[in-house]
Amino acid sequence: MITIIAAIGSNNELGKDNDLIWHLPADLKRFKKVTTGHAIIMGRNTFESIGKPLPNRRSIIITRNTSYQKEGCEIVHSLEAAIELIESQDDAFIIGGAQIYKEAMKKNLVDQLDITHVHHDFDADVFFPSIDLAIWEEVSREHFSKNENNLYNYSFISFKRNV
Repeated sequence: MITIIAAIGSNNELGKDNDLIWHLPADLKRFKKVTTGHAIIMGRNTFESIGKPLPNRRSIIITRNTSYQKEGCEIVHSLEAAIELIESQDDAFIIGGAQIYKEAMKKNLVDQLDITHVHHDFDADVFFPSIDLAIWEEVSREHFSKNENNLYNYSFISFKRNV
């Protein structure tokens, strides 16, 4: 099972200047819980924004740079090559960035979407692809109100491919 996991703003915002545009501890906690023990697939820019391999996860980085290396990570040069590496695993997560999300959805390479919808408009320079509800069926939604630690209302929404 391959799942895209992403946090997006009200207008599909993902980030700005290769960084997150909000701090939502509940989302980070959920991301850690969901992805720990699994492979995570990401583009080089996403990895660079994180800065290091995440603990207890198999980090697979996609880059066109054939000489790129990072200790503790596996390097591939296409999304398909990343998916080939994890075929024997039960679950893997595509964690970004925008180009990887777009390619994975366009090529029908993912089974599920695990979206944190942050209910706010943000200034962004990268965006998540539109979720086509003819292809994706919402299977669960949990809504949470902002509090002293999480400054925005947010929802955890899961989709499964229905075609």
